[in-house]
Amino acid sequence: MNNQIELNKNKELATREFIDRVEELENTLLEIDHPAIAKWESDLFPLKHYFSNGIYVREMFISKDSLVIGRTYKEDHTWFLLIGQLEVITDDGLIEYVAPCHVQAIAGTKRVIKAVEDSVFINILPNPENLTDIYALEDMHMCKSYAEYLEYIKNKK
Repeated sequence: MNNQIELNKNKELATREFIDRVEELENTLLEIDHPAIAKWESDLFPLKHYFSNGIYVREMFISKDSLVIGRTYKEDHTWFLLIGQLEVITDDGLIEYVAPCHVQAIAGTKRVIKAVEDSVFINILPNPENLTDIYALEDMHMCKSYAEYLEYIKNKK
């Protein structure tokens, strides 16, 4: 039992170190004004939004050889890779996904995503109030930083 607790503590530290490094990279990129660096939704990474009763579907196209730093989601959710191939790096390492597949995304995880091929993936998220305001839905499901995520978890209890 003690080994498991120590392993969890070490993993938590590794997770925080990974997240800090990815957030540092993300913040550096956001400060650069260059047409090849997309900030949020753009022509480089077009988003499509679909709504059905109680569900919000967020679709993103990523062109081959592009990198995306994913948002930190507040809750677990499922995403589907419909077309293409992705390499996803988290604190657990590198995982390759080839379409079609689906993934259970764990809340609080920070991801760096590389498109090996032109790819399309979608996130399936709850929308109990049937909102159509994208910014309100992003605030409902995503955090702008890991510090914001930790505050969300603290206040959720």
